[in-house]
Amino acid sequence: MNDQISQKRRMKIAAMKAVTMVAAALTCALVVFLMIYVLGKGLPEITWKLLSTKRSYLTNEIGILPDILNTLYIILASLVIVIPIGAGAAVYLTEYAGNKKMVSLIEYAAETLSGIPSIIYGLVGMLFFCEFLNMKTSLLAGALTLVIMNLPTIMRTTQESLKTVPESYREGAFGLGAGKWRVIRTVVLPGCIDGVITGCILSVGRILGESAALLFTAGFAHALNGFWEGLNSAGATLTVALYVYAKEEGKFDVAFAIAAILMILTLLINLLAYFVGKYFAKRRSL
Repeated sequence: MNDQISQKRRMKIAAMKAVTMVAAALTCALVVFLMIYVLGKGLPEITWKLLSTKRSYLTNEIGILPDILNTLYIILASLVIVIPIGAGAAVYLTEYAGNKKMVSLIEYAAETLSGIPSIIYGLVGMLFFCEFLNMKTSLLAGALTLVIMNLPTIMRTTQESLKTVPESYREGAFGLGAGKWRVIRTVVLPGCIDGVITGCILSVGRILGESAALLFTAGFAHALNGFWEGLNSAGATLTVALYVYAKEEGKFDVAFAIAAILMILTLLINLLAYFVGKYFAKRRSL
């Protein structure tokens, strides 16, 4: 009887291993196919002229330099605002807040925010930032919308990183006479900086790939502007430009070129997050 039960158990374990292996192989195959397909069609279309010029409607030549700069502007503006707010909120909830019900409520609200479709953020951003605050359609309105979208990611990532710091570190610092803020600044934050940085890098990936919210708030102009002028003007990021060229104008060669650039940037961002995590983990182990 026991032999029959153990044999059935082994069969179930073998079946589950087979299912998980098939699922893993299918996932890897889909990723590899997508990368090969996009890069194979997009890389031949990438030229220096495409990357270094702006669009000319007189000669009908296409350049994506304004779209690249708009993407950098909106990433910088979003991170400058969202990192202090998100990290500060996480430090308060983890280290200062004593009301557990309030902390649970805020965490639930953050998780709910992270699950809202981006098109809703775009609609709210357009009505609040563009119309109510009279920012018009601009990169700054798009950046503020992305701040709201990425705030839960930064906050929750920082919270989980703060929780990984052993309580004995805090108690030792308090025993030496350090104050609360000094303990946080010199002991807690350095001990979890890898998680915070990784969360910020992954937020860059989400900002880079966002299009729906920016169509409503940032617009899709291909104008070449400086940083401050660009923030107050409408502008297309790379993802929005991809949508415009593919859907509105039918220029799939340019669309695939932009898609290849976005895929390369996404791969680099993920690799950077991986190596940053390994670097700080190695430093902690020394």
